[in-house]
Amino acid sequence: MDILLREDREGVAILTLNRPEGLNALSGSLARALQAAVEDCIAGGNVRCILLTGAGRGFCSGADLGEKLEPDPGKTLLETWYHPMVLALRHCPIPIVAAVNGVAAGAGMSLALLADIILCSENASFLQAFARIGLVPDCGSSWLVTRRIGESRARELTLLAEKLSAEKALAWGLVNRVCPAETLMDEAVALASRLANGPVNALGRIRALHESAAMLDFESQLAEEDRLQRECGAGPEVREGRAAFLEKRPPNFGAIPRGQ
Repeated sequence: MDILLREDREGVAILTLNRPEGLNALSGSLARALQAAVEDCIAGGNVRCILLTGAGRGFCSGADLGEKLEPDPGKTLLETWYHPMVLALRHCPIPIVAAVNGVAAGAGMSLALLADIILCSENASFLQAFARIGLVPDCGSSWLVTRRIGESRARELTLLAEKLSAEKALAWGLVNRVCPAETLMDEAVALASRLANGPVNALGRIRALHESAAMLDFESQLAEEDRLQRECGAGPEVREGRAAFLEKRPPNFGAIPRGQ
């Protein structure tokens, strides 16, 4: 059985974590398969949006604690097996949508938070489980959770290690939308398709700006906006957008290749 499934739909790559018997726990092999799939989506040129979800009744229950992994020489376990996957998702130049269909715990919660837009089903839940087993957050959780919901709520979530419901996750701003379980994938695919048919080169630069905003001071962020605005201004998407506006028609961004 393939531990990661991929389905391509008109510019959208649906990546499904496929270890349903263990709530899609992240084995080392699954982490590497996801990293490779993201890198392949970027390299191929035809994928314009990634949709990440899980098989069965869970999104991802976190790292597979029953697995014995060995680090590469001179590296830690996290550096060897998980950080490459996390960084591939974070630095991805195309939009990412997460469809959280069940529990997203530990490193699995990080996977969801690495997406630009998070949809979850009514029965989804989120858990920073690390304190329950005497560990600290990893896979970027401490940074991602704090950035999404603020320091006060992030401290509560990680120190108490209490499960967060879909309803509360929406109220806290952790997720963007809560959907009925039976329509979650339809809504997620529709949203991913909308992004895929948009100005994907500009969207990738918007994604980069949101990443840099957490690290740069205001003046430096202004300079970064200026740099990326000039790149967009020299590209075909802005020409198509302006032409469509003047001609009073919808823009056809989907016909413009990535990398422009």
